[in-house]
Amino acid sequence: MKKSIYMLPLLVILFVVSSCSSVRVAADYDKKANFNDYKTFAFYKTGIDKAEISDLDKRRILRAIEAELLAKGLSKSENPDLLVSLFTKSHQRVDVYNNAWGYGGWGWGGYSPWGWGYNMQPSVSTSAEGTLYIDLIDASKKELVWQGMGSGYLTQNMEKKDDRIKEFVTKIMERYPPDTDN
Repeated sequence: MKKSIYMLPLLVILFVVSSCSSVRVAADYDKKANFNDYKTFAFYKTGIDKAEISDLDKRRILRAIEAELLAKGLSKSENPDLLVSLFTKSHQRVDVYNNAWGYGGWGWGGYSPWGWGYNMQPSVSTSAEGTLYIDLIDASKKELVWQGMGSGYLTQNMEKKDDRIKEFVTKIMERYPPDTDN
């Protein structure tokens, strides 16, 4: 019992660290689409050009999507069955931590009117949370047939950026093709 009490803080830290690195995904699709008919793909330049991210990140994302689709048996084509588009959203998350715990307080506090307590300033951390949408469009009908979405924290660390983008795309593309047996 004593060991489990001491392990609790470690488990909480591991949960927080793992939850920060995870990508939350969801997918939606046209239930009337026959995904077995889609054998080829191409990138939809018009849609991709509208994505508000750097050209370097666009290329990283497109390479990761291409690798996933090729691994699923689709091939790139000039006359595709599917058009691949993407768009992104991001927002800054600001967390304020008030670390003023212990004796006394700020300013007029503590046990005397002069306030001998601690002057603990809150700490502020910011992080960017991004959402990547991958759209698969039926090329002949020009209709969206599948959309995958992944949300998670982004990194500014250039060495980790490729891996993080691959993680986003891999997690999203795990939902394609959808399980239509239900």
